[in-house]
Amino acid sequence: MQDLNSRLASYLDKVQKLEKENTDLETKIRDWYDRQGPKNVKKDYSCYYDTIEDLKNQIVQITVENNKILVDIDNSRMTMDDFRVKFEMEQSLRQAVEADINGLRKVLDDLTMQKSDLEMQCESLQEELVALKKNHEEEMSQLCGQSTGDVSVEMNATPGVDLTKILNEMREDYEKLSAKNRSDIEQQYETQMRQTEQEVTTCSQEVESSNKEVTKLRHTVQELEIELQSQFSMGQISILEGQLTDIRAEIECQNQEYSLLLSTKMRLEQEIKTYCSLLEGGQKDLYVSWAFVALLGSSKPLMLLLFFWIQQLGKFLYTRV
Repeated sequence: MQDLNSRLASYLDKVQKLEKENTDLETKIRDWYDRQGPKNVKKDYSCYYDTIEDLKNQIVQITVENNKILVDIDNSRMTMDDFRVKFEMEQSLRQAVEADINGLRKVLDDLTMQKSDLEMQCESLQEELVALKKNHEEEMSQLCGQSTGDVSVEMNATPGVDLTKILNEMREDYEKLSAKNRSDIEQQYETQMRQTEQEVTTCSQEVESSNKEVTKLRHTVQELEIELQSQFSMGQISILEGQLTDIRAEIECQNQEYSLLLSTKMRLEQEIKTYCSLLEGGQKDLYVSWAFVALLGSSKPLMLLLFFWIQQLGKFLYTRV
């Protein structure tokens, strides 16, 4: 590992040395070419600037459109989630209402059964009243028959007893007793009916108040759910806006890097062409060749190595761009 580190350090030193020598050689070549050679005619790339700018604008526009499509997809997904939540809420509300209706149906069935029981009790009491009246009439008729036979006997035995008065008193007693029983039964029936009506009214009021309270609570829950979903949607929108801003900043950075790499590529191509023209000019012009050799001296292999390295660097940067 230390051997590799030392080799890497020596390699970096050589690279720095070569870069420094390359800079010196570039300066010397540029100075000599400015003094001796013709003026370098730079190639005009301005005709490609508009095309490059259009392509950059198209890339930015397509990226923005893609981001808009992604935002629309996210919004549609969020809207779908909202509708799903609302559907689930409405479904739960419907189930709760159905449960309340079933409970009220049970209460109604119980009240109907109680009403039927009371009606049956009323009918039985009426039948009992009719039976009492019938028994009373039968007893009265029997007493009347007995009193007639007794009168003839008693008149023969004790003529001072008033049987008619006794029968009238007994009739009045039975009538009072039947009237009392009738009034008691009617009063009991009315009392039970009033209690049942009060219970029904109380149950209805309690059910109505419970339904109102449940409806109010459901509306409150629904409003809170909607507010929660809106807050969640606003948070998602803020996150998406932040992501869109980051994407735009990244696109701008990529455009700047692209412009920098393009300018570096053009500069390196121009330098490579300059080196090529210098080398080709050295083969064609003897004076230039001897001057170039005199200027470089023993550094010709280094120059060839430097030219090869610059050429490979230009190819690498071209592939990166």
